[in-house]
Amino acid sequence: MEAMTAPTPARIINIAGLGLAFEQDGQRTQVLQGLDLDICAGEFIAIVGASGVGKSTLLRVLMDLAKPTAGTVTITPDPQAERPMAMVFQDARLLPWRRVLSNVMFGLEKTALSRAQRVTRAREALALVGLSDMAARWPHQLSGGQRQRVALARALAVRPSILLMDEPFSALDVATRENLQDELIRIRAETGRTILFVTHDIDEAVYMADKVVALGGKPGVVRSNRRIDVLRPRRRGSIALADIAQEVRIDITADHRDPDFVI
Repeated sequence: MEAMTAPTPARIINIAGLGLAFEQDGQRTQVLQGLDLDICAGEFIAIVGASGVGKSTLLRVLMDLAKPTAGTVTITPDPQAERPMAMVFQDARLLPWRRVLSNVMFGLEKTALSRAQRVTRAREALALVGLSDMAARWPHQLSGGQRQRVALARALAVRPSILLMDEPFSALDVATRENLQDELIRIRAETGRTILFVTHDIDEAVYMADKVVALGGKPGVVRSNRRIDVLRPRRRGSIALADIAQEVRIDITADHRDPDFVI
């Protein structure tokens, strides 16, 4: 009997020759140049690099909030998903005049769902992030980590094909950040969402992701695209992860001539 081979996941994002530049006061600044990247359905991709290299700009291009000046971006979302993508920012961006449940329902308001269906969907999302008992609270009554969980629930409630996350844990203390990292790994395993996670924290990237894409230079280019072949569950601080993190640091800083550059 022939061994069964697993089907190859469908390509969900194809970025080819992507460039982005802007002009200000008669000067042209090239932010991204010649980016090539393929992302398959269900992958957890971390994008790392120094500040100003274009990590967040890349997410803005994918969200169609910034127009590339070169190359192509092709997005083929899961047809069973209700939206192509949703975004989680560094700042939770909760509406202070709405309770937690209402904040999670916000992205569902222009859908065909009835109010009862929106409430059910929001409660399901809150349960997924472990905040079922916080639905009636106001944002000011939540910790920073809880606010980020609400922001994640709001994004998950619209059932996107792709979840974009722009340094969502960077403003949190270490213990809260590590707890949310593990929660996101669990949520990804339960939902099968494709995740693009921007971070400047290389250790965070190699701990969480299937692949780590390192951007470097000015303009930003892809320095490396490494698969993290470390079995899950992973152990923080393991030699295997530390070695990969060091390799990524070398990728990012290669040919950088600024002695004050820190990653």
